[in-house]
Amino acid sequence: MPKIKNENLLVGIDTSDDAAVYKINDETAVIQTLDFFTPIVDDPYTFGKIAATNSLSDVYAMGGDPVLALNIACFPACEDMNILGEILRGGADKVKEAGAIIVGGHTVDDREPKYGLSVMGIVHPDKILPNASSRPGDLLILTKPIGTGVISTASKGEIAEEKHMDVAVKYMSTLNRYAAERARKYKVNACTDITGFGLVGHALEMAEGSGVTIHLESRKVRYIEGAEEYAKMGLIPAGTYRNKKYAEGKYLKLIEEEHVIDLLFDPQTSGGLLYSLPETEANRLNRELNESGVDSFIVGYVTEFRNKHLIIE
Repeated sequence: MPKIKNENLLVGIDTSDDAAVYKINDETAVIQTLDFFTPIVDDPYTFGKIAATNSLSDVYAMGGDPVLALNIACFPACEDMNILGEILRGGADKVKEAGAIIVGGHTVDDREPKYGLSVMGIVHPDKILPNASSRPGDLLILTKPIGTGVISTASKGEIAEEKHMDVAVKYMSTLNRYAAERARKYKVNACTDITGFGLVGHALEMAEGSGVTIHLESRKVRYIEGAEEYAKMGLIPAGTYRNKKYAEGKYLKLIEEEHVIDLLFDPQTSGGLLYSLPETEANRLNRELNESGVDSFIVGYVTEFRNKHLIIE
């Protein structure tokens, strides 16, 4: 991708951030993002909800509010169009919950269904939350437990218990709106959402962009019920190994439990927000999030750069 220089482009691709941000005037900047993927569950309506929730998440990660959305879908022309209708209905319900509106979209005839959204959001230019401004002394808060990749893999192998997949679906279809709205009262330095690169991959991007070292405290990480059990059984998605390969040589590992490492690299679908903010602010925010029903927890801390950008403790 060519590097674009434009005085109104406030966030581009240079720091692998969650979305692009373009300044319209002194009061308004536009957030633009796009995401879509293949079905992660069998039920089409639920798939639509999860895919839309995932697409909307990037706007919340940048500190903004979603305004408009466009459907992007691939679907076999020979299949029942009512299935596509249910996928779109699931997406529309989540967009409505987010306070945005769907204004159209585009569908392509394809052998394998795919669905997601192109989302436009708005944010004040002074209130953008980039991923590359984490500071030494910050604590890190994650707003959802991890493990959706492992649980989905176990489900595809017909090994996962139904109750575990139900909980995973609940998290994947929960908007990050509710955490994001509460975080706006606090002095957040940086933010990103945890998706396909896993907790390590996205934390590494934050650390590299910020020029700091992020310390992930593995024993503080919370997992969706069942995820640790399935990881110990070796039910690891292919994306985990790709994530490990990408991060090779970029982090320091101080723990030996391989299933824990696998979970930290587990690719998430519609994961939580990772906030970096000063210690006092972080403790207050985490307490408020928990009191409001958001399953957040402190997962690490930030120091000046110490040889590696990420240390797993």
